Amino acid sequence: MPKLSPTAPLIHPDCQINNSSFGTFCEVGRFSRVLNSTFEDYSYCDQFSDITNTTVGKFANIAAMTRIGPTDHPMANASLHHFLYRSSYYWEDATDDDAFFQARHARRTVIGPDTWIGHGVIIKPDVTIGAGAVIASGAVVTKDVPPYMIMAGLPATPLRPRFPTAVADRLQALAWWDWSHETLRHALPDFRSLPAEAFLEKYHG
Repeated sequence: MPKLSPTAPLIHPDCQINNSSFGTFCEVGRFSRVLNSTFEDYSYCDQFSDITNTTVGKFANIAAMTRIGPTDHPMANASLHHFLYRSSYYWEDATDDDAFFQARHARRTVIGPDTWIGHGVIIKPDVTIGAGAVIASGAVVTKDVPPYMIMAGLPATPLRPRFPTAVADRLQALAWWDWSHETLRHALPDFRSLPAEAFLEKYHG
């Protein structure tokens, strides 16, 4: 497998990428679609991910077959169908509804740093996933998720916190995800070997 790059994302074959940007050491799995989105440094998604109108935070881990920021249909109108807003597909003299698309694009989903989005998860528009949160496989997230919370179910509900509140707060204050690449490399043995509290004692005091 090719190594990740600080200058260009690793985009696997058969992806659709449109109006999106990527930070350093990012990866997009095969057959994924990324539209109107931003991947911050070190974030990745596995194969068959569908990500729209989303900001993906640093070190986010997105499993396969996820759907993040799925777009909605106009439920208050007489019809749900996209002939209402993709009108040029159907009539030569009709234009698309730009205002509808702009409203769609403005409904941002935000995935916090160092999160884990499990296999087959769906995260609705206008939802924020807090730092360090874990979303269990198959969950459907319709509301904001607190930092370091484990969520599961349909709709997703809190299962348990990953850490006590004091530890979660200290991890957010430490914000190791903003460290330089060189600092991360220096701390790699401690990331591997130390539990969170011991890591905090060493690096946060």
